[in-house]
Amino acid sequence: MVLVMIRTAIIYVVLLIVMRLMGKRQIGEMQPFELVITLLIAELACIPMADTSIPLLYGVVSVLAIYVMHEIVTLIDLKVKPLKSFISGKPSVVVNKNGIDDYQLKRNNLDVSDLIESLRSAGYFSLDCIDYALYESNGTFSALPKEGYEQMQTSLPLVIIDNGKFDGKNLSLTGLERTFFEDILKQEGVKSVKKVLVLTADGTGKLYLQVKGEKFRTLNVTYPDGKIW
Repeated sequence: MVLVMIRTAIIYVVLLIVMRLMGKRQIGEMQPFELVITLLIAELACIPMADTSIPLLYGVVSVLAIYVMHEIVTLIDLKVKPLKSFISGKPSVVVNKNGIDDYQLKRNNLDVSDLIESLRSAGYFSLDCIDYALYESNGTFSALPKEGYEQMQTSLPLVIIDNGKFDGKNLSLTGLERTFFEDILKQEGVKSVKKVLVLTADGTGKLYLQVKGEKFRTLNVTYPDGKIW
């Protein structure tokens, strides 16, 4: 037991030194290659701590080897610009002034619901209240709002159609029939629900509609029986 504690303490000190040498970014927002290295270090450190039959030196050398590899990759990332985007990736602009960029979402294995969740986490509830939104290469989310965006989100929008399919739960929350929204689509010249990338509706009657491959549009409608939420 005492031997395990001593080995663990030694590995802990080695890891602490290595993580400090790797710099502040390693303990903050990590690039993909840094996440891989961190996971490898954690795995390599566990083996000699748990199995006393493995020489402690093996674990220390493995951790130090990973550190050397990290420094080499970091140097390439900083000095060789053509390889930087390959190693660390590039930011993806998922919303622009035309609306949602479905291609960029798919490239990052995201959908409209993921985007809306990220927007809400950043304090933006209406898709039309931002000009640009992007995911950085390390996965963090940023958005540039329109001027006076606070006045554009006075009610919580609900996703009615997501990638060509009605959201039954949100539809029931509105208390409106599916045919109500289908009629609006027909009036807007949308022949099929499957062509709709996203349709949101808020309690004031503002709709955000984006057809796949087209610029978004906002509509103001009156709900049947004056419904609001």
